[in-house]
Amino acid sequence: DVNIYLKSIAPYLASDDSFNYNFGIAQGCAGHWRGAEEALNAVQSPQIKKEFSYIAWKARCNIATGKPHLAWEAYLSLDASSKSYTLLQMIANHCYSQGQFFYALKAFDVLERLDPSPEYWEGKRGACVGAFQMVLAGKEPRDSLREIVNMLRNTSNPQVEYIMRVIKRWAKENNCPLN
Repeated sequence: DVNIYLKSIAPYLASDDSFNYNFGIAQGCAGHWRGAEEALNAVQSPQIKKEFSYIAWKARCNIATGKPHLAWEAYLSLDASSKSYTLLQMIANHCYSQGQFFYALKAFDVLERLDPSPEYWEGKRGACVGAFQMVLAGKEPRDSLREIVNMLRNTSNPQVEYIMRVIKRWAKENNCPLN
């Protein structure tokens, strides 16, 4: 396995940005997210850090290691372009698959506003329900319900009314203000 070899030589190349960059990608491809994150964090070159592939791999690592807010911040730091749109799609899908529903919802909300296709609404709806479920389980702060409701208001789909009713009823029964 390539990663076994790369791990064996890593101590000798700890300050080599090209090695750390490629080692991080190799680790990420193998699903070794903590190792990928460590290797990518070791990169010092501003030139490499500006590359879209570096930003995207770092965002995937952040999501996989439970720090989706850092991936979201990476998206916010980019200028509007096809690359930022690609990163937004990756954040939406990767956060959703990792159970990071609040940030998946944020990403799907922006995607749906940019392109009101049914698949973005479906992703947004699923992420919304998942984020609400995380609030109920105590894994997401109750304060995030305000933002969830505000994102739902950005959608004209008639299913929004049912979801909003359920959230508002729970919020009222549990003394959780939504304003």
